[in-house]
Amino acid sequence: MHRMRVEQLESPLSVQGKEVRHLHVLRLKPGDTLAVFDGQGLEAEARIVELAEFSATLELGEAREVAREHPQAVTLAVALLKGDKLSDVVRQATELGAARIQLLQTRYADVPDIGDNKLSRLRRVAEEAAKQSRRAVVPEVLAPVPLARLPEVSCGFVAHPGSGERLLDHLDWSAEVWLASGPEGGFSEAEIELLRSRGYRAITLGPRILRAETAPVALLGAIAATGV
Repeated sequence: MHRMRVEQLESPLSVQGKEVRHLHVLRLKPGDTLAVFDGQGLEAEARIVELAEFSATLELGEAREVAREHPQAVTLAVALLKGDKLSDVVRQATELGAARIQLLQTRYADVPDIGDNKLSRLRRVAEEAAKQSRRAVVPEVLAPVPLARLPEVSCGFVAHPGSGERLLDHLDWSAEVWLASGPEGGFSEAEIELLRSRGYRAITLGPRILRAETAPVALLGAIAATGV
């Protein structure tokens, strides 16, 4: 079933723009049904009432919460990466259940900052990934901040080569979970100590050195593998 992101689940619903083009591409017609979601966790079944060239009217069924999220919100704090690597991370982080993606400016990052256009593109990537993975929540993709601006947390983890601690030995769903992943050059020792002081536990991702775009996916994958 085709899925569409909307701002509010209210019936009748008027739709315009790219979503109408998608309806035409899919060769849907009045009477056909699709799923609509608000990006905040609610979803409803919708029936196409009218479909014109540039607009459509949908009749919505009852909105319902979709139980496809972790018991607590999971935030991925990830360093800025080169090229399309960030897009890949955002896409896979969305599929793996991240509720929020906080971009980080770090000492060894090859990319000091990103512009508004790149940030908007990353947010579109998150929305498309939410549709594909049948999530009713679209993760927030937040503008880059210096590492020092990360808040103190009660359940946080940072991937750090050489650590003997394992994430699943300390995962606690009594509070929001924060994950921190560094750039191509890794976090500096000072940054690791800062994260530790903010409540992040240094954990291992195995005996191999992972690429900067692989490590955040491995962190989220470890949590997703619990089936919770």
